[in-house]
Amino acid sequence: MTQWIDVLAADDVPDDDVVGVQAGGRDLAIYGVDGDVFATDNICSHGNARLCDGFLEDFEIECPLHQGRFDIRNGKAMCEPLTEDIRAYPVKIENGRVWVELE
Repeated sequence: MTQWIDVLAADDVPDDDVVGVQAGGRDLAIYGVDGDVFATDNICSHGNARLCDGFLEDFEIECPLHQGRFDIRNGKAMCEPLTEDIRAYPVKIENGRVWVELE
């Protein structure tokens, strides 16, 4: 069963940066890029590093541990040493709040 979870205020999403949140029992990374908001798992699939501590450039987040990069739009692993994608989640903005769809 999927459900929409209120994760934070839209005003708290940084421009061209990432913030980590706990919601629905998950550790999520919330990204702001060019006025759009994206959400992925916050833990790198390669090492136990939090992606919210990484470097965001355009639509790619670089893991702070081994410099692997993920596409924040779909969670796809973009380069070595990554071999496994992360999960990306649908996002909507309603009444000034960011909502993420979780299963």
